[in-house]
Amino acid sequence: MPAATLPAPTTIILFAHGSRDPRWAQTLDHLQIALEQQAAAQGRACVVRQAFLELMEPRLPQVLAELGAQGAAAVAVLPVFWSEGGHVLRDLPALIAQAQQQFPGLQVQTWPVLSRWPGLLDWLAGQALAQLVPSES
Repeated sequence: MPAATLPAPTTIILFAHGSRDPRWAQTLDHLQIALEQQAAAQGRACVVRQAFLELMEPRLPQVLAELGAQGAAAVAVLPVFWSEGGHVLRDLPALIAQAQQQFPGLQVQTWPVLSRWPGLLDWLAGQALAQLVPSES
């Protein structure tokens, strides 16, 4: 029997830690805008939301509950964390499991942390090396 396929997500949640300083989230705002613009340019139906673990609103449980109550079938969570730590490995799965208990029809995909996206480390290394002053031979 073939494996069940998950429905394609139509909502991307940018999940970040949060900060006491609201300026901290400006980069997340820019990422949200970039995703929305690229989705529109590609003709994709996609909603992008932000959600936080702590210190900022809305929190992830609130966003997942809103989406579940609206009947969303498929959501993707993009952890905007550089690497996998306790928040991604423990907190995020627990928060998703709580939402799925409340809304059993809600399918939540968790995408990789930033450093795990293919090509990103090579791209970043190239960008860093491009900043070096050329050596004199």
